[in-house]
Amino acid sequence: MTNQVSQQEINNAAWAACDTFRGAIDPAQYKDYILVMLFLKYISDQWADHYAGYQKEYGNDEERIRRRLARERFILPYVDMKDEKTGEVLDHFLADFHALFARRKAANLGELINIVLDHIEEANKAKLEGVFRNIDFNSEANLGKTKDRNRRLENLLGDFAKLDLRPSRVAEDVIGDTYIFLIERFASDAGKKAGEFYTPKQVSRLLAQLAAPMPGDRICDPTCGAGGLLIEAATLVEQQGSRDFALFGQEVNGSTWALARMNMFLHGKDAARIEWGDTINSPALVEADRLMRFNVVVANPPVSLDKWGAKEIEEDRHNRFWRGVPPKSKGDYAFITHMIETALPQVGRVAVVVPHGVLFRGGAEGRIRRALIEENLLDAVIGLPGNLFPTTSIPVAILVFDRAREKGGTRDACRDVLFIDASRDYQSGKNQNALLDTHMTKILDTFRARQPVAKYAHLASLQEITGNDFNLNIPRYVDTFEAEEEIDVAAVEQEIERLETELAEVRLRMKQYLKELGV
Repeated sequence: MTNQVSQQEINNAAWAACDTFRGAIDPAQYKDYILVMLFLKYISDQWADHYAGYQKEYGNDEERIRRRLARERFILPYVDMKDEKTGEVLDHFLADFHALFARRKAANLGELINIVLDHIEEANKAKLEGVFRNIDFNSEANLGKTKDRNRRLENLLGDFAKLDLRPSRVAEDVIGDTYIFLIERFASDAGKKAGEFYTPKQVSRLLAQLAAPMPGDRICDPTCGAGGLLIEAATLVEQQGSRDFALFGQEVNGSTWALARMNMFLHGKDAARIEWGDTINSPALVEADRLMRFNVVVANPPVSLDKWGAKEIEEDRHNRFWRGVPPKSKGDYAFITHMIETALPQVGRVAVVVPHGVLFRGGAEGRIRRALIEENLLDAVIGLPGNLFPTTSIPVAILVFDRAREKGGTRDACRDVLFIDASRDYQSGKNQNALLDTHMTKILDTFRARQPVAKYAHLASLQEITGNDFNLNIPRYVDTFEAEEEIDVAAVEQEIERLETELAEVRLRMKQYLKELGV
């Protein structure tokens, strides 16, 4: 019999903590407070568990215990609360969850939580610098006036106090999975705002498998949100029996960037490099003043982003847009171009979610699309069902690019493009549709086999695509028309006559019954 807490128990308890904010605060805001508190409780319980273990080993030798604790993944320092005038120490405590819970009745509870987080960040600069700067537990605008704010924060601490996250009680991957679970639930509540931090898990998993990360790969998501897609890619490498990979990401939203950093730590990906900033206008993943190059680049970028910086990047110092500058009102090809330019020449693989307009719009986008096709970079176009995302009901597509198709690459002889129409395969949901494992398996098997499938997949030659003026609209290549079954008119007429005869007999019997009843 195990004494471990189940994944379901942890999920339920964490989700119940959201009742503190639900209805009073927008889910897109309160997700930050819940996820930060989960992170704080996790590292606090880990620290307490390890402290107890070292205490058994070293007794009351505090110096030896502290030396061992200094080697932990995270350091929890002490806080001295001093009198502003005299400098006298009024309170001295470990910067952890348990100290905050013991002081949950404090009049300045929000300030105390901020102080603890500041101390933890300062003690772990290499890993946590800036992670908590955008999350203010003392915010009147977000959490209400002092009385209401303190009540909410006290309830929040009480909810998380019920969770036992010590290593002896919780399996290694459970906390990371709970973090993902909460992000998924927040996305469901947040509606359109969810697109800022979340890609549905099935889509993330499909993207990662299409990009096929391998041991030794450098993997990047330039619009990483809360980091779920990077975690999926890392999991694929780990399933191959290797932890030899490196994760990189960039996120423009500060609070979402913080969630991604914490997500990496909770999944044991401490070495992941997640940068904060605008990928297009201020790319931060650079080496020696040049863009870093990656084996795998995957992303679900903002859909048709307006005012993405077209004017500013005309003189892009990284020369990413030499094929042309996308229109200022639609940034789709800005992200696609950035991803291709950061994929390793003759090696890198790219998988990106795009709106269908990317496949056929003309003008600057048409010219860029033509250049990518003529360079033999495009490998596959995969149409997905509509309503897969909380942010939009429109169907989307996945573009797969492979730089191994370039001259000198291992696939430079490949000249066709695979089109897959998977738009009809999904599980219908009340608010959102879903891809099932069977749907994803069908897509992946077809992608890997690279063979035509009637009414589902087509291999198009460069000549065929050129003949379509480089329009990639999927129905031009995959004929899904279902001929209606021919109607036997004579048989239908015969059936009508039979039914009319039966109806006449029924009416006659009915008339007789009514006569007998005297009606």
